[in-house]
Amino acid sequence: MSFYQNVNEIIFFVFVFLVLFGGIMAVRSRILMHAVLGLAVSLLGVAGLYFHLGSPFLALMQILIYVGAVCIMIVFGIMVGYTPSEVREQGIGVANPFLALTAGVAVFITLLIAISRTVWTPAAAVQGDFSLAYLGETLMYRYCLAFELISVVLLTAIVGAIILARGGRDEEHF
Repeated sequence: MSFYQNVNEIIFFVFVFLVLFGGIMAVRSRILMHAVLGLAVSLLGVAGLYFHLGSPFLALMQILIYVGAVCIMIVFGIMVGYTPSEVREQGIGVANPFLALTAGVAVFITLLIAISRTVWTPAAAVQGDFSLAYLGETLMYRYCLAFELISVVLLTAIVGAIILARGGRDEEHF
């Protein structure tokens, strides 16, 4: 075994350790912010594995989307959510479990009908070469509108969370 092969294996096991440690921290933590931190560490380890396996684009997307967007949205949700003492004091509970169950069953049945009536045809031959240049060109020209709409929705959610967090939880701000 050469020196580079040993270093390569050590780097791989460091990323695997990050994934496992972050996952255990996310699951076993009693404090919600520590669980989010564990999730971020685990997702960074997955991004490191992607990079180590030769896919820097997937690694960067993992960091941008999951570590950056998802973990930040969870933190915003923690910031604007009620604390357990507020839930006890205000008597906040399940408003109508029957209505929630009815809505869930209706959505499930609607999706089941839509899936069963769809005519499934095999996909056409994929055009293009899966290179980073082709992927970037396709995202910028073919799917540009979809990505812009997604970014507007995320921006609206972030701005709304910031406004709610700055205003506090008083009833007069709603």
